[in-house]
Amino acid sequence: MKELENIINNIKGADSNAVEKAQTRQDNLLKPKGSLGTLEKISIKLAGITGKINNKAEKRILFLFGADNGIYEEGVAASPQYFTKTLILSYADNIGTGINTITKSCNTDLKLIDMGIKGGVNHKNIDNRNLMINGTNNFMKEKAIPMDIVIKAIKTGIEYAKYAYVNGYDIIGNGEIGMANTTTAAACIMAFIKSSDKKLVGRGAGLKDEQLETKRNVIRHALMDYDLFHKEPLEVLSCVGGLDIAAMTGLYLGAAYYRIPVVIDGLISAAAALAAYNINEKTADFMFTSHLSEEPAYMQAVQFLGLEPMINLHMRLGEGSGCPIAMQIIQNACDIMNNMQTFQDINLEEEYRKDIKMS
Repeated sequence: MKELENIINNIKGADSNAVEKAQTRQDNLLKPKGSLGTLEKISIKLAGITGKINNKAEKRILFLFGADNGIYEEGVAASPQYFTKTLILSYADNIGTGINTITKSCNTDLKLIDMGIKGGVNHKNIDNRNLMINGTNNFMKEKAIPMDIVIKAIKTGIEYAKYAYVNGYDIIGNGEIGMANTTTAAACIMAFIKSSDKKLVGRGAGLKDEQLETKRNVIRHALMDYDLFHKEPLEVLSCVGGLDIAAMTGLYLGAAYYRIPVVIDGLISAAAALAAYNINEKTADFMFTSHLSEEPAYMQAVQFLGLEPMINLHMRLGEGSGCPIAMQIIQNACDIMNNMQTFQDINLEEEYRKDIKMS
């Protein structure tokens, strides 16, 4: 625990000096101020992370964590539980799944990790970091994850952030696979934002009305039974979290500690981002969103982080699928900062510039 506390306590926020310099350069590029919108904000935020004005997002990696959830027993998922194992093995075999196709198209490396898939998996392309061989506990009956395992899972995520740092990655993303993890994610988000609004609980992979009502009741009971509005972040993860969420929480903490930009995917990824933020608010300085998830709790989570979705492609696949697409856009933002000329470069007079509409 001391090692984890040391990392948490030594996270430093954005480099304000670099941010100021990046803003000045953006304001002097050959365009009206602010006319490239979010692309400008991305490049300025990157400067705060790296301490440099000129950055790149060319070497990319996505960490995809697989884990099963005991709450599946309550009938809160539309798909069979064995899909978790089947799908991660499909990713490992690179047979053309959504995430395989998107990472390849976006020149993004993919690392697969078994955090707690029921029965475990044995594949050369999947890291075995399984901490609960039967998946997590059913949190309607007992806490989902013992506290010592929560800490181990978080440390595992930090280790993967270090892996990215040591191997020279410019940017990282995270994704997951695990049946019933929209239930664990929604429960965590609602605990962190202190809301019991049932409308925040979505249909996941396609729940019917009756199943959706069951899911909402399960989360409502958990919020009350565990008194989650008054629990510390690690306790929330222990009560209702998943091993994927705990590991991704560690990845966000590690990204902040090692000063690597990290991209949020959808609902589950956002739940972990919110957990990391509640542990240390400076972690938000290192986070970028990707797409707007169609799961209702997602928007509440990113707004709590002070962020907004980068794009809206009406996606709800999960798997980290939004991250590589966002990484492409982040590289576009870098190219603008690095390659656009300034007004001074083309000797445009200051008096003439005053007549250009500034937004």
